[in-house]
Amino acid sequence: MALSSVLKDNLRLPVVGAPLFIVSHPPLVLAQCKAGIVGSFPALNARPESQLDEWLAEITGALADHNQKNPDNPAAPFAVNQIVHTSNKRLEHDLGLCVKYRVPIVISSLGAVPEVNQAIHSYGGIVLHDIINNRHANSAIRKGADGLIAVAAGAGGHAGPYSPFALIQEIREWFDGPLLLSGAIANGGAVLAAQAMGADLAYIGSPFIATCEARAVDAYKEMIVESDAKDIVYSNYFTGIHGNYLKPSIAKAGMDPENLPEADPSKMDFSKASQPGSKAWKDIWGCGQGIGAVKEIQPVADLVGRLHREYQAARTMICG
Repeated sequence: MALSSVLKDNLRLPVVGAPLFIVSHPPLVLAQCKAGIVGSFPALNARPESQLDEWLAEITGALADHNQKNPDNPAAPFAVNQIVHTSNKRLEHDLGLCVKYRVPIVISSLGAVPEVNQAIHSYGGIVLHDIINNRHANSAIRKGADGLIAVAAGAGGHAGPYSPFALIQEIREWFDGPLLLSGAIANGGAVLAAQAMGADLAYIGSPFIATCEARAVDAYKEMIVESDAKDIVYSNYFTGIHGNYLKPSIAKAGMDPENLPEADPSKMDFSKASQPGSKAWKDIWGCGQGIGAVKEIQPVADLVGRLHREYQAARTMICG
């Protein structure tokens, strides 16, 4: 299956910037798109829900203006992440705004719902569904998703337990459509490796937290720069779903990162996302295992520039 034009046109680098809870907002998304990668944000980051209309108007207007002024260097498209889970009471409202602004790419998470896919398809948008195993991948495609995001071991935030080699291999046995890979990808060589394994694009989140445009507190950004893989803990305690988090942030919140209890997945409730003061969401910082490659806080353009140079160098080394 040919890769959708929305996932290849105007991309300087085969990368989608992952939607970062709390952290992603219009300045980060716009910087990513203008740098030549897909920028994205979770719809739930816009609070109150009326702010989502403002954000989408800002992003679509700014990108249209950029493209008019720079016809030879147009921006990459953007994406909105929708939590498709019964506890997300905003889904219908937020989905309606995606349709209103004809959001090019919607990333669906925690539930594959045909009605969501149909709404996005109604105007020509595409849906990428993130999954952590082959069974969920099959379900998502059967229900109408256009592509998959394989969230492998080591990814920031909610992450799967499987090696990217195993996950990509199993999916590619039956699916030839758009496939993205997430999991500790933090340099250009890893972007090329993702493609060598069979993915079309890399899905990168944690390095963008430590950028000037990210809506993260300085302490969060500095902790990423100072940490590496040994400082990540994998737990389901905070949301009911296993994910990777920075150990120092857990300790700072008064908990022992080495002895976190198991949560009951049936109690998962994304209504907490509308409560900025919630400890589970605000003060425990998600992060992937690849952050050893992040050495400084820098503008998005500089980070994408580094990734591009490393990607080209890796291609030269491998391909000549």
